[in-house]
Amino acid sequence: MKNPVAAFVKQRRKLLHLSQPDLAAKAGVGLRFVRELEQNKPTLRLDKVNAVLRLFGHELAPAPLDRTQPETSV
Repeated sequence: MKNPVAAFVKQRRKLLHLSQPDLAAKAGVGLRFVRELEQNKPTLRLDKVNAVLRLFGHELAPAPLDRTQPETSV
């Protein structure tokens, strides 16, 4: 299954004509992290993911799994 965060980061990076090293430097993360993020590594640090997303004016937030059903309290 394709990770929408990985796809989003890669698409935005290319749209802005940034290389992976450029993105890493601007976000304050390592090049290896950017590569692993774009390659959909299943375990990544949330703070670093948000550091990358902040460059594009976004951040991770909770989202319901089934978007066809209204949210219910637990």
